This record gives sequence, C-alpha cells and structure tokens, in this order.
Amino acid sequence: MTVDSPTRQRAVAELKRLLPADRVITGGPEYAAGTALWNGAVASRPAILLRCTSTAEVRAGVRTARAFGLPLSVRGGGHDWAGRALSDDGLTLDLTPMCSVHIDVGARRATVAGGARANRVLAAADRYGLVAATGTIGTLGMAGLTLGGGYGPLGGRFGLAADNLTGAEVVLADGSVVWTDAEHEPDLFWALRGGGGNFGVVTSMEIRLHAVPAVVTGMVLYSLRQAQKVFARLEDVLSDCPDALTVQTGVINGPQGKPMAMLWPTWSGEPVVGTDPAGPVQRLTRLGTAAVAEFETGSFAAAIAARDTMFPDGRYVTIRTRSLPRHTPEVVDALVQGAKAMTSPLSAFSLHHFHGAASRVPWSETAFALRKPHMMAEVIAVWTPEKDSGRHAVWADAASAALEPHAFAGGYANVLGPEATDQIPYVYGGNTARLLAIKETVDPDGVFQGIPLPQTAPHALSHG
Repeated sequence: MTVDSPTRQRAVAELKRLLPADRVITGGPEYAAGTALWNGAVASRPAILLRCTSTAEVRAGVRTARAFGLPLSVRGGGHDWAGRALSDDGLTLDLTPMCSVHIDVGARRATVAGGARANRVLAAADRYGLVAATGTIGTLGMAGLTLGGGYGPLGGRFGLAADNLTGAEVVLADGSVVWTDAEHEPDLFWALRGGGGNFGVVTSMEIRLHAVPAVVTGMVLYSLRQAQKVFARLEDVLSDCPDALTVQTGVINGPQGKPMAMLWPTWSGEPVVGTDPAGPVQRLTRLGTAAVAEFETGSFAAAIAARDTMFPDGRYVTIRTRSLPRHTPEVVDALVQGAKAMTSPLSAFSLHHFHGAASRVPWSETAFALRKPHMMAEVIAVWTPEKDSGRHAVWADAASAALEPHAFAGGYANVLGPEATDQIPYVYGGNTARLLAIKETVDPDGVFQGIPLPQTAPHALSHG
C-alpha cells in the first residue's frame, strides 16, 4: 500500500487538530528515538509517529489511519526482530509513554499499560515478593510478549505469559474500545492469548502474579565436544523435571571465544532445594566436566534485568525458529555443526524449555496451540554493521533447515518472520479456523498486521 504525500500531510494536519501537536512526530530527535528498535537492521520508517499517552489518543490514531488509508502498526517494546513495530511510510502508534504498572497485592494482579516493558512489571511486583511470568530478558514489551505466547524461565511452574493474561482493554479496528476477559468478549480474549497483535491495540492488560520471593538461577557451560553426552544426560533430568525448574539450553560463544554447550536453569521453588548439592539444579553441573558453573539466589526481577546486557539495542539481527520435541542426537549434531559454521561470534542457538504447567493447558483453551512438551529453538544471527551481512542470514537459514526434519510443523509465531512461508500455515494447528474467523469478525479489513497469521486453515491439520 502506498499513500501519496498530500494524503500524508492531511493526516498529519488532522492528528494535530485532534491531539496536542507534540504527539505527532514526523522528524527530529524524537522521531529518531521512537523509530530506533532492538534490531538495528530494520530499515522501515513510518511517515508519522504518534506518541500515545492515553487510550483516547490511540483511538484517534486508529481512526485517522483508516480515514486516510495509512498502513498502521503498534510499537510497544520495539523488540520484534522483524521490525513489525514500524509501519513503513504509514502511521506507527508509539505506546512507550503508556508504561504504568499498578499492583493489586491482595488479588495478586498487575494492571499493565500497553507500552510497559517486562523489567518495569517485574520491578513493581518485586516490591511485594511477587513475580510475573515473563520472557528471558527484561527489555521486551510485556504486551507483545504476552499476546504471542511468552516462553520464559517460570513457564514450567506458571505457564506462558499468555496463560497469565486475565483481561485486556483493546482498541479495535473501527476505533471502538472493549474490555475482554473470560466473560466479556470471550472469543477475542481467546485470540489474544497467542494470536498476537492482529486483533486490535492492547492499551492495558491485567495479568496474574505469583509469590516467588527468590529464584536460583545461573549458567553452566560445557565444551562443545561434550555436547552429545551432556544433552543426552540432560534428557534424563528433564524426563522427571519438577515444574519449578525450567532449563533454557543452547550453544553460545564462551569466555574463550569458542562455541560451548549452555544450560541456563531457573529454579522457582524453595531456594534451599535449588542450592542443595543433591538437588535437580546442581545436578546440571555434573553432566560432564563443566567449564563454568555459576549460580545466584535472588529476586527474579534482578536476575532478568542482569541478562539485558547480553542483548543490547542496535546490533543487526535475524532469527529463525523451530519447535523440537527433545535433545535427540540428531538435534544436537545439527546444533554442533551449526555452531562450527557460525559466521559471527555474537550468534547463538537458544532453546526454550516448554513443560509443566504450560504443557497442561488444553490446546484449544487459547490460540497458542502447541501444548506438547518441547523446546522452542531460536537460531539467532547477530552481527555489527558490515558490508557482507547477507552471509549471516544464509547461516541462519542453513541452521534452521538442518533442524527442520526433527521439528514439529509450524513454529513460534512471536519469532517467525514473514519469509517462513513453510511454517506459518501450521503455527496454530487445530485452532487456525477459529482464529481466522475471529480475525474476520473484529478486523475484516486487515488493519492490524502483527505476528504471522495463516491465510487459511490447511486441510487435515491437527494441533500438533
């Protein structure tokens, strides 16, 4: 969709008529800040950046975009590697000023504005010894993470971030505002838990909190030559894994600049069990000869915030994803060979552990459909700006292709890019038809284009 310059200018004039002029940004330092995303490789630039401070301003933005035929996008945390936060040559609703978090201690609920990042949510909850189910790092936008699913270190005990969503305020494509939860607009509520930002703008949401005063977490690194042995023994641990233990795994470049097998456990049960030499966490240090084994006991909020330095803004990133049943020898071999072929020392494989409470939610209860125990694998190519950047995407594609024969169909929609045409039709499994019917009801003109949605429900498709 292309919009001519006079139309864009009229849209700017209309927004400035409706809203304070400083909300409507078309250039300058505020524009540069508002369009700077986690992935520095994203080249999309909106014609208009609307800095929203209220639901009313979001409504004005949605209605104006529709009236003038402008492509529309929503920027929350700005962490989507594919750059879908920015609407190229269109209108981007920047929700970052809407970042308030209110904690109801008695109800163990948080009311989270649409632009709040996970760190802000965790810091607010931590004051009361409470936690939220979030992702691996804290700079992610809480809404985007939650709407797409939300794997994280507490998933085994408390489920996905989406499983902890209890309600949301949503601006729909026609500019109307609705509250959705299990009793109000239940179809929309179902779709929001895994279907992403394809159904409206979530300006506020209510999420469930949990009492976890402290976690035990850390990192264990093994040499790559031990990977087969370590991951085989890890499978024995994971086969009888307590809900309170979630183990992220993968391959990263270690302190000596060489790829190493990584275990990144988080224990959310009683700390004394997490630190017990005979317990399930410390057992992870004896799967081989560990080069690094470091653990800390402390608040979940602090642990997540400490990870953010590993993933700074501005680097160039491309990601592929596969959903893998287990650390089979074939999977581990693909990881090892992929690690040896890495084109950047900043690249990595990251496998997110899905088990326990998250796997016990019936597949049809939320739009997020893959409820079998599995690992969500991210093939993460990261580099600094250079001339020959195409080689990193080639590596990511090859590594993803090597994992494909061992993976479930589909993948994690929050990470899938638009080029994953072989995976997108299968993301929502048996939930696809219902999800597309809800999309047709609430947004028949396709105003909202978030994470990938299939075009149709494939024939003979199951939930996994």
